[in-house]
Amino acid sequence: MEKKLLLGDEAIALGAIHAGLSGVYAYPGTPSTEITEFIQTNPLAKERGIHSHWSTNEKTAMEAALGMSYAGKRALVCMKHVGMNVCADAFINSAITGVNGGLIVLAADDPSMHSSQNEQDSRFYGKFAMIPVFEPSNQQEAYDMMSTAFALSEELKEPVLMRIVTRLAHSRAAVEVQAPKQENAFSPATDNAHWVLLPGNAKRNYNDLISKQDAMMQASEQSAYNKKEFPTVNGKKLGIIACGIGYNYVHEAVGDTMNVLKVSQYPLPAKAIEELASMSDSLMVVEDGQPVVEEAVKALLGKDYIVKGRLTGDLPRTGELTPDSVGVALGKSSKAAYNTAKNLAGRPPQLCQGCGHRDVYGALREIIDEYPDARVFGDIGCYTLGALPPFKALASCVDMGASITMAKGAADAGLRPAIAVIGDSTFTHSGMTGLLDAINENSSITVLPRDNLTTGMTGGQDSAGTNKYEAICLGLGMDPAHLHVVTPLPKNIPAIAQLIRDEIAYEGVSVIIPRRECIQTAARHARERKAGAK
Repeated sequence: MEKKLLLGDEAIALGAIHAGLSGVYAYPGTPSTEITEFIQTNPLAKERGIHSHWSTNEKTAMEAALGMSYAGKRALVCMKHVGMNVCADAFINSAITGVNGGLIVLAADDPSMHSSQNEQDSRFYGKFAMIPVFEPSNQQEAYDMMSTAFALSEELKEPVLMRIVTRLAHSRAAVEVQAPKQENAFSPATDNAHWVLLPGNAKRNYNDLISKQDAMMQASEQSAYNKKEFPTVNGKKLGIIACGIGYNYVHEAVGDTMNVLKVSQYPLPAKAIEELASMSDSLMVVEDGQPVVEEAVKALLGKDYIVKGRLTGDLPRTGELTPDSVGVALGKSSKAAYNTAKNLAGRPPQLCQGCGHRDVYGALREIIDEYPDARVFGDIGCYTLGALPPFKALASCVDMGASITMAKGAADAGLRPAIAVIGDSTFTHSGMTGLLDAINENSSITVLPRDNLTTGMTGGQDSAGTNKYEAICLGLGMDPAHLHVVTPLPKNIPAIAQLIRDEIAYEGVSVIIPRRECIQTAARHARERKAGAK
């Protein structure tokens, strides 16, 4: 065996490669981005020609991975938790079609919303789809589970969901790695009825999925990742169910002095939970995210059995768990809080100095000040920082692609002027359909797709629509007379501001594309050119 120091994301990526992966499909999103980036640069992945190009969004990623599975190969889909909402249609239906080659859907949740809009828990999606879910507690398990999950996927002929959290994704540990397996042979599915979800076929497939639930439960009850650590066999006191990364916090707080059931594979091992409950006066559920297991355990044991956790207030209802919060819940005194520096002004994050988005917001700020009813509807990207000082320009930021459709809806209600700002990658991810709606109704909105030639917020990945945005807009039916491209530089702000004024006066759809390369990727490209010249 060889040991490597790996991020949780890197352990997942290497585990997938060593398990015989043939393709990863993903849209970048923190904290999942590094999985695909690792595969893109891994020597063995390059040697084998493992697919690792970025997808336009999570739905296209899920569907492409399902196609690779159809052909008999092992595929991995990666996204952050809100991406599960985007791919939900294909994801839920993949449990009904089943799979051919092994298929793992990796969802990286973000408790405490370090870089997200919500604290959504992806384990709900696994329960919704009625498929197995893996939740590693450390980097070694993250690596090992990839091989186990691919094998289980092919055994059950169902996709498998793997759920991780930010703290695991972005922390490092030593991982023992195995010799890589060969990829699956090319072997396309032959049972078309299983893959064509006409109602008659879907009903049969759904019954097949129901019939597999006992096998999924048996796999969970026998899983090496679900461990019973019951040192106090006859003790009637608090028992602990520790899920995923929460297992580490429990051990840090109480060591091996309490009865603990570690849960890292779902469906929940009901027999093991009932056994723990029989030797305990009450149970504490320690899980990072929402009270998924706590609610299920309450239902399993009945209303008279005491189950503690996030719902009871013994653990914080929101945010990620910490060793301190778990320790306090288990009766340990908390550590003294760190002293904070006094008399320091808050420093909210800001757009990079020299960023083209700053120049566009300078122009928009002029417009907002001139039109009291003006609203700028924002979107997901680094340009969302335009909501903060010094610009304070955005009226909304809800989800990927919502800026255009919210501006349209507000315009339908009579709001003038209604302006939408959206990033280049977000535009192709889920903004194009909103623009098509607006064009079809000739809505009175002005749209600014901010083209910085990359997916800037997540580290400069390729953007699906680079050098295609004008063609896309024209293809959707945009009037060429109201489609413009500008260069966002300080010297151009007056002209850009005047162009925006002209277009918001137009009773129809206008698109103004500010185009200038992200200064971070421009600097990186300059370094690469300099290194290549040596």
